[in-house]
Amino acid sequence: MKTVTLSGSPRANVGRADATRLRNEGKVPCVIYGGKEQIHFSADEKSFKSIIYTPDVCQIAVEVNGKTYQTFLQEAQYHRLTDKLIHADFLEIVDGKPIMIQIPVKTVGTAVGVRNGGKLTIKVRKLKVRGLAAKLPDTIDVNVETLEIGKSVAVGDIKIDGIEILNPKNISVVSVNTTRAVAQAEQAAAKDDKKAAPAKK
Repeated sequence: MKTVTLSGSPRANVGRADATRLRNEGKVPCVIYGGKEQIHFSADEKSFKSIIYTPDVCQIAVEVNGKTYQTFLQEAQYHRLTDKLIHADFLEIVDGKPIMIQIPVKTVGTAVGVRNGGKLTIKVRKLKVRGLAAKLPDTIDVNVETLEIGKSVAVGDIKIDGIEILNPKNISVVSVNTTRAVAQAEQAAAKDDKKAAPAKK
């Protein structure tokens, strides 16, 4: 899994007034938790581009006051009117301690149903998983090659060694749906079959 670096400055105060001041200066109030202690810091808003504005999941090495913490971004909060990033929570990676994180779904192969005119639909873009950081994959790969029209892959069908998927097992992740062209072709074929059938005496 890719690792990116984020440089932060420790916060002397953690009140609302200090957070407002930081945001006015183009910085984001942040916290690291999950380890022995919480680390409150701020980071330049521009440095979050490679962390937030990407579909990939990455491990983040946060440097604060000369010390580096290995983390994952756990939550990002945005202003409800401007969509500006206003706070970020980071979960510290602790050896031997499982973490929960969302990992993007990636389809592998071309479905039989798609070759027959169906449309592949990814219904769940990310899945919530739990596991050790060293075991976490970059993506959850779902092989769809044998998927026919009208069929789907559910959460319960996906198995990853050492990783537990926390979404409900009956939720459909990927499906191949019929298209209007396929439906019309099936209707036309049904009519032809009916016409071709011998009349009953």
